Amino acid sequence: MIDQIIEYNRQFVAEKGYEQFITSKYPDKKIAIVTCMDTRLVELLPAALGLKNGDVKIIKNAGGTITNPFDSTMRSLLVAIYELGVNEVMIIGHTGCGVQGMDSGEMLELMRNRGISDEHINLMRHCGIDLDSWLHGFDSNSDAVLETVDLVKNHPLMPADVTVRGYIMDSTTGALQSI
Repeated sequence: MIDQIIEYNRQFVAEKGYEQFITSKYPDKKIAIVTCMDTRLVELLPAALGLKNGDVKIIKNAGGTITNPFDSTMRSLLVAIYELGVNEVMIIGHTGCGVQGMDSGEMLELMRNRGISDEHINLMRHCGIDLDSWLHGFDSNSDAVLETVDLVKNHPLMPADVTVRGYIMDSTTGALQSI
């Protein structure tokens, strides 16, 4: 499948398909969106919000949440704010998220089934990684979004003039509900 994608890319570049997407690195709407990596949101989220290439910074991860004030998602938000001119942040969870109800024990078992040894799992624990917490999902989309909004708003490096709001998007219709 990757080879097919690479071949498509060569043709896309040769035919100058990229020209319609040319923009600067600075988001025109000065907004950053933290959302889930769910495949249903790839085209739905920008379409439902009326966004085009260059409008916003979209930061995606599993669950669309920030669980640690020093993780890569928070770092990306700070870069977007201080280096790229973002002054508003939207945290957008969605219905039917795969991280909701995710169980760390089940994930560890899936890892073992794919050949990850208990030795490697125990090494992670020995190095201070709380795998049960790190691999655990959340119980409520709304609560997860609210916790992330709170973490971002109250982060010691977040300027007070940045607006941070939370939403849940319907994964089918794209409708937003303010949290």
